[in-house]
Amino acid sequence: MEKLDILKNYLKKFNNPVIAFSGGVDSTFLARVAKDVYSDRLLLITATSSTIPFYELEEAEALAGMMGIRHRIIISEEIDIPGYVNNPPDRCYFCKSELFGKITYIAEKEGFDAVFDGSNAEDMKDYRPGLKAKKEKGVISPLAETGFTKADIRKYSAEFNLPTTNKQSYACLASRIPYGEKITVEKLDRLARSEYKLRELGFSQFRIRSHENLARLEFIPAEIDRAWILREKLTEICKQSGFSYVTIDLVGYRSGSMNEVLSESERKAV
Repeated sequence: MEKLDILKNYLKKFNNPVIAFSGGVDSTFLARVAKDVYSDRLLLITATSSTIPFYELEEAEALAGMMGIRHRIIISEEIDIPGYVNNPPDRCYFCKSELFGKITYIAEKEGFDAVFDGSNAEDMKDYRPGLKAKKEKGVISPLAETGFTKADIRKYSAEFNLPTTNKQSYACLASRIPYGEKITVEKLDRLARSEYKLRELGFSQFRIRSHENLARLEFIPAEIDRAWILREKLTEICKQSGFSYVTIDLVGYRSGSMNEVLSESERKAV
């Protein structure tokens, strides 16, 4: 069977799920397929907090409206979770536990029979403390369960003409700050402002990593030469947002680069 049919058959095991919806590539694709299966029995829930920039929330709202799916926004403020701002290696666990706890509560209270998220098969192989919280809360990942990779999701997203087909992979703003460095609203805000301005310049896949007052910019190989040409503009943007120093990472963009400093024992401890 084609992968898309396998996914739809998997979804048919459930009657009326809730999807934790970020508006990213994965959750948008899942929502679009789920719409075909569940029609108006489906609900999307998006969380807003200091770690989510305003433009991601606006895009999630627009995507839900475009697909014609019920959509609800809730507040899940990680900064208020004890220990979160200290930024331990298992920071993501606290965030996802809070988020999935709120979503599963809504699902149970309102009679939904499952909570889905957009994790894909490749996510299962990475260092992701949030997976533990997902398991504890009983959240299901249909894309991972049916073997969908990011490449699969982008391929089928293109067939559905979804605007997220080539959208860059996204992670919360806190993932830009090294473990052990305190997370503050000010640091999150300057990251949001800087990355928004870089998006306006047309960069497609990048990250700004925040090391106290230094901004370390990661770009994919296809865009690093352009970044070098625009280095004065990039410096201006980052300094206007509140950084004192700016550098371009010669290795380039890679997902989860902040995890590179963790030892194997630290990864296994989570």
